[in-house]
Amino acid sequence: MKKTDNNLSSRSLVYAITCLLFSVLYYSSYSQEVTKVMGAVKDAKTGELLPFVNVYFKGTNIGATTGFDGHYSLEVRKPVDTVIASYVGYFTQKKAIQRNHFQVVDFNLQSENYTLSEVEIRPGENPAEVILKKIIQHKDDNDPDKVPNFQCEVYTKMQFDVNNLNEKFTNRKVMKPFQFIFQQMDTSTVNGKAYLPMMLSESFSNLYYRKMPRARKEFITASQISGVENASMSQFAGSIEQDVNIYDNYIDLFQKNFASPISSLGLLYYRYYLVDSAFLDGKWCYNLMFKARHKQEYAFTGNFWVNDTSWAIKKVEMRMVDDANINLINDLVISEEFEPASGNQWMLSRVHLIVDFNIVNEAKKTLGFYGSRTAIFSKYDFKPVRDEKIYGTPTNIIVADNAVKRDKDFWIKTRPEALSHRESSIYRMADTLKKMPIFNTYLNVIKTVITGYYVKGSFEWGPYASTYSFNSLEGNRFRIGGRTSNKFSTKVMFDGYLAYGTADKKLKYKAGLIYMVGKTPDRILTASYKHDMEQLGTGDDAFREDFFFNSLFRRNPQDKLSAVDELKWAYKHEWWTGFSHTLGMNNRKIYTLGGEGIRLYDALADTGLAHKQISTTEITLDMHYGYREKVLAGEFERVVVSSPYPSLDLQVAYGIPHLLGSDYEYYRAKVRVSQWFNWMSAGWSKYNIEAGKTWGKVPFPLMKIHTGNETFWYDETAFNLMNYYEFVNDEYVDFLFTHHFEGFFLNHIPAIRKLKWREVVQLRGAFGHTSIKNLEYNYLPTGTYFLSKPYFEAGIGIENIFRFIRIDGFRRLSYNDHPGTSSFGLMISMNFNF
Repeated sequence: MKKTDNNLSSRSLVYAITCLLFSVLYYSSYSQEVTKVMGAVKDAKTGELLPFVNVYFKGTNIGATTGFDGHYSLEVRKPVDTVIASYVGYFTQKKAIQRNHFQVVDFNLQSENYTLSEVEIRPGENPAEVILKKIIQHKDDNDPDKVPNFQCEVYTKMQFDVNNLNEKFTNRKVMKPFQFIFQQMDTSTVNGKAYLPMMLSESFSNLYYRKMPRARKEFITASQISGVENASMSQFAGSIEQDVNIYDNYIDLFQKNFASPISSLGLLYYRYYLVDSAFLDGKWCYNLMFKARHKQEYAFTGNFWVNDTSWAIKKVEMRMVDDANINLINDLVISEEFEPASGNQWMLSRVHLIVDFNIVNEAKKTLGFYGSRTAIFSKYDFKPVRDEKIYGTPTNIIVADNAVKRDKDFWIKTRPEALSHRESSIYRMADTLKKMPIFNTYLNVIKTVITGYYVKGSFEWGPYASTYSFNSLEGNRFRIGGRTSNKFSTKVMFDGYLAYGTADKKLKYKAGLIYMVGKTPDRILTASYKHDMEQLGTGDDAFREDFFFNSLFRRNPQDKLSAVDELKWAYKHEWWTGFSHTLGMNNRKIYTLGGEGIRLYDALADTGLAHKQISTTEITLDMHYGYREKVLAGEFERVVVSSPYPSLDLQVAYGIPHLLGSDYEYYRAKVRVSQWFNWMSAGWSKYNIEAGKTWGKVPFPLMKIHTGNETFWYDETAFNLMNYYEFVNDEYVDFLFTHHFEGFFLNHIPAIRKLKWREVVQLRGAFGHTSIKNLEYNYLPTGTYFLSKPYFEAGIGIENIFRFIRIDGFRRLSYNDHPGTSSFGLMISMNFNF
């Protein structure tokens, strides 16, 4: 769809996604060894739901407190047969339960009849807030990230399940071959949904942490993922990927800034209640419950236990508020447990996170997924590592060569807790799936929809959205092409296409290859040759020229295309994740289509002469640096998914005259800095600044063509009210600043709040200058100008309309006298964000 074609490791990842949709393993008749109970506690007389009620299994220390809604949930692997509810002012009630089953157990508590003596209540400070202030006062002492050094062992388990599997779904025709898998289901205590386990991953790792300079490295020594034999996928099975620090003021989850319940500004977001005190593992602790002060905040509801001497968090259980302005997630539950590991230093011992995904918010009948991750930490050591080279490794997650070769006995002996029978069966399920032709058929269909390519053996045909397109120069354009699949090779990939236009009656084509010299860190060699049409001066996020919808969403005819012959190669050398150099060479011929060509000054003729072709050969050196970047890596594709720090890109280029027919000698340099960052609970911002300069006498297509957009589709990387070819310069500065309020204002308007719309504003501008020799050399075509004064445009928009539509209104603030331009425009786009 976009010019930047990031297919995001489609071959390996699509299999995991498909496993969430289909399963064909016959589960054995083992009984579920986990006892699960959930329910509500009410006043027997009034029917009022009771918060703060203690509910626990008899004979254990496993229990919970009912939330503000009077509900509770419990599960235990121990043999239990009774659950008890107790509350001050009510008679304690016991109920028998069935072992190894899920069940709903509600309590109706009878009030005790006794008279209280008169009590005088005087105003004073909320004791819960007093405790909170103590916690905040001691945060630096208890925050694990403030420890100078530590290393530990980590066991991580991640599971995906399909939920909301109802009778209508299981009886569908396409599911007939899989009927026997639905004979046994499980039920979650998170929200009572029935689910079927689908995919499981496990890993053992050694985690190393250093505060100054900050570094966090994880060495995965053992890993297994159901249905995935690719060792590179093990990088996503470690503990670093789910780092949630309760001591941070804000917790970044799914690109949203959730206020921590022990944030230094916690009183702005939460109300606190002291509900209990007790000994936990020999430590006297207070139990505080909390809930959000305002509607639709990025906040939690839940409770935590805090030690009364160190003021360290012992245990926290928190749940995303049910009206949070977030997409695709119906529920999010996080629990963390801490233990003193050295003196008074408390460290994480266990983390459990459960997410309920669903395309439709608040869906009760639509097929959805659970994603859960459990990490168990042990064997803490606070001494500095003997070999500091550990922190010099190029990536943050390193997978041992033999990590995926551990046998069954290894896992049985080293797991800190045994898998349930249902969990164990997931591995057998994956092996069975791969052997069934009907499953592989469904897999191919889903791959085609997600990646845009149809996989057939060693080849992938596509992208299908470019099979047909239309423009005024080529007329009807038909294209066929594809690339080799991972079945052909995971080290080299060939790609190419043929295209033909019915109006110009010319054949276009491209052929290329990617050769992975090395992986993690990457050493990548690429080469390609292209003979095709190209729209100069478009942004990186623009539609491909032959993308079908590019023919539809246009405000001007697509008549500014150029013909291009391009031979290029490049070698990328990644030193470590986030830092790389790329050396490349590019031989390029640009042909004008129609008209008199590109007019350039000729000293002998003392006038401008038309040129139908511009030929260049240039060598480039690029550098990219992104501090603490996280990258999704497939066999060939790499996509940066997050980094809260600025990223820096530098490029220098030299145009080599006479080499391979090159007509021009020039030098070019450009630098770009970009970053996104949160503004507490007021949303997040993103900026991009790019500056560049070209030295030498060159035709305007070799200068900076400021990126325009002649479609009604919003392009973040372009000036959306600027035409193609409208402005050129040989030195320039472009900038963009965007702020996403995430509903900060609209969430507080009752009539609009339920729509969960989100506000976005932006300002972008361009500054430019052109040297006298290039001013004199170039005769610009009609509609093209040298930028002499700043260009600005501003926009305001609403996103998250129907959860994925965004509409922006733009105002052009300068150069409104140019013909063929508009001072105002509406743009539409689709964004699938949380």
